[in-house]
Amino acid sequence: MSTNTVDRIIDQALQQPERERARIAETLISSLDQKADMDVELAWQKETGKRLREIDSGAVECIPWENVRRKLYENAGAQD
Repeated sequence: MSTNTVDRIIDQALQQPERERARIAETLISSLDQKADMDVELAWQKETGKRLREIDSGAVECIPWENVRRKLYENAGAQD
């Protein structure tokens, strides 16, 4: 796409009401984020798989949320 075409599209977009400009901007930004979103999703899948394998193998021990919360409150109180 030529620079003139891009400039013309931008000029047309800027002439739209605010709500329409916001919609255009959101659509364009979303189109850029799709690959990044997929990369993040794949990274989370890898990390989740790794953590599940660690739990299943006994390499790590899960701590109940109640214990974690209690420790957090204890540590927060100690810092006052």
